[in-house]
Amino acid sequence: MTLRFADLPLRAKGIVIITVPLALLLAALASVFVADRQSRIAEDQVRVTLEIQSGIQEIHASIAEAATAMRGYLLTGRTDFLDPFNRAEDRLPVVLDEVGRRLRDEEQKSRLERIRTLVVAKVDRLQLLKQADILRADGREDLAAKLIEGKQVLDELRQEIDAMSRREADLLHARTEAAERVRTLSRSLMIAAGFLGFAGALVAVFLFSASIVRRVHALKAEAHRLSQGKVVTVADPFRDELGSLGQALEDASVLLKKREADLTESEERFRQLVEGVSDYGIFGLDTSGRVISWNAGAERITGYGAEEIVGQHFSRFYPKETRDTFPAEELAEAALHGRTETEGRRVRKDGSQFWSHVVVTALHDETGRLRGFSKITRDITERKQIEEALLGAREDAIRASNAKSEFLSRMSHELRTPLNSVLGFAQLLEMDVTDTESRESVAQILRAGRHLLSLIDEVLDMARIEAGHMDLAVEAQPVAEVIDEAVSLARPLCGKQQITIEVVEPAEPDLSVLADRRRLLQVFLNLLSNGVKYNRPRGSVTVSHRAMDGGRIRIEVSDTGPGIPAGRVSRLFTPFDRLGAERISQDGTGLGLALSKHLTDAMGGTLGFSNREGGATFHVDLPRAPAAVEARPVSMGSPP
Repeated sequence: MTLRFADLPLRAKGIVIITVPLALLLAALASVFVADRQSRIAEDQVRVTLEIQSGIQEIHASIAEAATAMRGYLLTGRTDFLDPFNRAEDRLPVVLDEVGRRLRDEEQKSRLERIRTLVVAKVDRLQLLKQADILRADGREDLAAKLIEGKQVLDELRQEIDAMSRREADLLHARTEAAERVRTLSRSLMIAAGFLGFAGALVAVFLFSASIVRRVHALKAEAHRLSQGKVVTVADPFRDELGSLGQALEDASVLLKKREADLTESEERFRQLVEGVSDYGIFGLDTSGRVISWNAGAERITGYGAEEIVGQHFSRFYPKETRDTFPAEELAEAALHGRTETEGRRVRKDGSQFWSHVVVTALHDETGRLRGFSKITRDITERKQIEEALLGAREDAIRASNAKSEFLSRMSHELRTPLNSVLGFAQLLEMDVTDTESRESVAQILRAGRHLLSLIDEVLDMARIEAGHMDLAVEAQPVAEVIDEAVSLARPLCGKQQITIEVVEPAEPDLSVLADRRRLLQVFLNLLSNGVKYNRPRGSVTVSHRAMDGGRIRIEVSDTGPGIPAGRVSRLFTPFDRLGAERISQDGTGLGLALSKHLTDAMGGTLGFSNREGGATFHVDLPRAPAAVEARPVSMGSPP
């Protein structure tokens, strides 16, 4: 039974320990309540018996008083002697009814009915005696007979009352004895209930001590052993929560021992790993900045051995000009933010300086208290030298690019002056010559000069873009208007191959973009001229534009030419690379598409290409002008 109780869960044990004395206490209270109730019943029965006896005596006294009053009336003839009789006549039925309601004994009820009959008979005879004058007139013998008859009824009534009184006396005695027995029983039950409650409390204390307290003390002792790092062996055979806790303590001690061994092994491996790292200086600092650990990498970088530096302040690695301030600031920032990362010059043991990348991390315990710092140092002198070399090379490249741009600018101006003179004199010759051969020669001079001038302009534009000197006046431009202007300028190029240019009306009219008008027209002319030059005879070029999601407008130029081979698309916007030049004999510089892409990018747009069935399509996506800007163009002096 002990084993079975000990195996119960703690909740069930608690219920049992609380329930046992509580049940005994409730049982004792119930028994006391029952005894008290029985005592009250017995006392009520005694009280009722006394009330019945009192009623019987009142009946007897009322009848005797009525008879005495009647005799006085008969002897004196005075009516005031009849008052007791009248009261008894009114009171007797009430008393009889009250006594009848209180009776529980069947024998007494039968006797009361006989008494009731005799009382009625006696009262009737006394009523007859009130007619004393009539009786006297008939003779004294008749009155005497009535008195004798009344005495007989009274005697019989007295016998019944005496018998009823004796019976009630016997009942009173029996009920009094019963009430006394109940009181004695109640006292006995109260004593027994107190004893049972005390015994139940002792049993509960014993169960609590034997099954919980003793085992809790044992577990406390084992937990203390566990806190000391000792192996715990809990000899608790029971299967309740305490038994499970004991088993858990035992398992935890085994697990902690294993983890302690693993941690020791891990710390040893980590120590070997840190000490074996030679590219990084890894060492620990206490809260004041003194070195407490040192690895091979730190020794290689700084030249100090562990025996030379451990216990010394780490500020000795800093140049003299920063040694008094910067190390303390570095630790303060790491303590405040958790870590700090810096680059700067440090000093080796031999006095030489090197560039280092340093990470200082604050180390805290589980309560958040600062325990020290870890410091990782890497020698970045070689990287700094490379960065300085790259910086010098970049500056040289910038200077070379600026020199190139300046050269191109000067050359363009130097070439423009004689070239304009050549074109001017050629135009004068064209006006003067009349023969066909000379006119054709002059026309050849004009074509070559204009081509050279266009080349110079495009080269100059490319130089300006690369140098970042391209000035753009970006404002709202009506797309349809710029397209119409570009088409009108490109139509003269279509005559030889009989190319047609078709402009598709947009679904949404009056679309405007943010762009530089002259440069946007230059982009459209380049795309249209390419569409004409690389088209098939009697082909067509289609120009369309539409609004897109994201506040953009797309302008597309499609032709019916052979398209661009997939392998050459990546070279499409390369300067001076004329794809498909082997198939046509027309002049070109190879700068048109490259320049168009740069101009489109500078205006905040994109220039793209896609092959399609039966030709190629170039598209230009530009930002759409807001409604307010469309109504009032705004000039912008620099690229968006």
